[in-house]
Amino acid sequence: MQKLASYSGEGDFSLGKSMFQNPIESGIFSSLGHHAEVYSLPCKRSRVNAPFVFNEEVYKKQKTTIEVLPDECLFEIFRRLDGNQERSSCASVSKRWLMLLSTIRKDEISQTSENKSTHEDLENINGHLSRSLEGRKATDIRLAAIAVGTAGRGGLGKLSIRGNNIARGVTNFGLKAVARGCSSLTGLSLWNLSSVSDEGLIEIANECHHLEKLDLCKISGISNQALVAIANNCPNLTELSIESCLNIGNEGLQAIGQNCRNLKSVSLKNCPLVGDQGIATLMSSTSCSLTKLKLQALNVSDMSLAVIGHYGIAVTDLALTSLSKVTEKGFWVMGHGQGLQKLRSLTVTSCLGLTDIGVEAVGKGCPNLKQFSLRKCAFLSDNGLFSFAKSSISLESLLLEECHRVTQCGILSMLVNRDTKLKSLTLKNCLGFKDLSFKIPSSRCNTLKTLSVHNCPGFGNGSLMSFGQLCPELQHVELTGLHGITDSGFTPLINSCELGLVKVNVSGCINVTDKVVCEMSKVHGGTLEALNLNGCRSVTDASMVAVASNCLLLNELDVSECRITDFGISALARAVQSLIGLNIQHCLGISNSSVGLLVDRLGNCDILS
Repeated sequence: MQKLASYSGEGDFSLGKSMFQNPIESGIFSSLGHHAEVYSLPCKRSRVNAPFVFNEEVYKKQKTTIEVLPDECLFEIFRRLDGNQERSSCASVSKRWLMLLSTIRKDEISQTSENKSTHEDLENINGHLSRSLEGRKATDIRLAAIAVGTAGRGGLGKLSIRGNNIARGVTNFGLKAVARGCSSLTGLSLWNLSSVSDEGLIEIANECHHLEKLDLCKISGISNQALVAIANNCPNLTELSIESCLNIGNEGLQAIGQNCRNLKSVSLKNCPLVGDQGIATLMSSTSCSLTKLKLQALNVSDMSLAVIGHYGIAVTDLALTSLSKVTEKGFWVMGHGQGLQKLRSLTVTSCLGLTDIGVEAVGKGCPNLKQFSLRKCAFLSDNGLFSFAKSSISLESLLLEECHRVTQCGILSMLVNRDTKLKSLTLKNCLGFKDLSFKIPSSRCNTLKTLSVHNCPGFGNGSLMSFGQLCPELQHVELTGLHGITDSGFTPLINSCELGLVKVNVSGCINVTDKVVCEMSKVHGGTLEALNLNGCRSVTDASMVAVASNCLLLNELDVSECRITDFGISALARAVQSLIGLNIQHCLGISNSSVGLLVDRLGNCDILS
């Protein structure tokens, strides 16, 4: 105060400089503090509680947050976190943090942090989790979240991605995130991913050394380069499936065969660059381990079949489809190669090279064959089927579909063979059948238990009666779409089955009436468990009464599109308590009240109405 009173206008009193030595004294007169540029006595006490700000931009610059740190700094912070749970929590903060965390490799985690979480990781990461992304859910962000989140919850073991998200689909970034965060991955399935290339799959190969199953479908960006990386880094690979990958060829398969000696299953479909060289190397290198092989729509010739017949010593399941360059010679050489001694299941579809000579050779070269499926084999006839039956004595199941040169003579000649062990016979869309009566020999086929005939127009009463006389131990009969079957043909079959019918399906047999159902209920009511009468328009309430009275073990009943009314449903609800499945759709004579009665009486039954 003394200085103020004696001040004469000279000296150091100037702009921005205090005249008080003691800061407390200055506060008595100046309420504006250091923001004031001139001194003046206050007229009134300030009521401003918030800090006074002249410039909004200056205030914004003074705001401090971790988000202002560059990615490099955040990366260094994240890699020093003490375990997977902490990283997972940070990943939920923002998309930016999630993406940064997904780029951290295991070897980039700080040594101190790694030591703290080693015990935790060893206990939690065993790869038992499975994840599946389809359609719009298949994005890089979700993959990054999976990669970071599963690390602390047991580790990701199986991943399936089936994408058609064109706008935000999975790219190499997503696969890289999985590779860095999911070293425990054992199974990977990639379908229809247009933005994925070798770069992403190579990263998987470099980081996921425990990979055992790989499935690639419609990924044009993947070539031999990625497959070679898989072969070099994933020695435990056991299953490989490649479909419609137009840039994968012999080089990739050769690498797989030479490095993956534990390979057990291979499926190759519609890969035009795959030829004989790739198949030959694959088979010769994995001859002791490969058990399942499927080839479809490939540019392979007779040479590949010859190699399979020689080196397929461990193969148990073989499927050949649409091999247009394979001829009769190829199947003949495969059969005489004597390498398919363990083959149990063989499926041949749309291979014009399979003729009577080829089938006979296959029968002789595969003594342990139990299941044989032939589809669209235009040059197979009764002679080949008979020759095959004589040599393949272990056969238990035979399926013929669209083999139009096969007739009843060929089928019956197989069944009368005394050495046959055939248990199941299925015929689909075979136009060579003619409804003729045959003289049945005294010998019987006591092994056949299942007979299925679908949409064979020439299969009628005569054919059915022949099977009934020849196969007295039938238990499962499935006859669908056969308009030539009537009561006169089905009744003898019912009376000739000695063990009792268990499952009967006559859907679409429009000429089957109540007579067949009533007779079947009386003769086989003690064994019948499933009955399908779908589309049998001549079946009425009389059949329901017979079923209710005799079929006490019936579990499944289908009477859709039959002439059933409330009376038949009432009888069924009172008597049959064993039903677990009932189909009464399109039965116009059934009211809602009857359906309600069924629901009340059959509480454990699934009812379709």
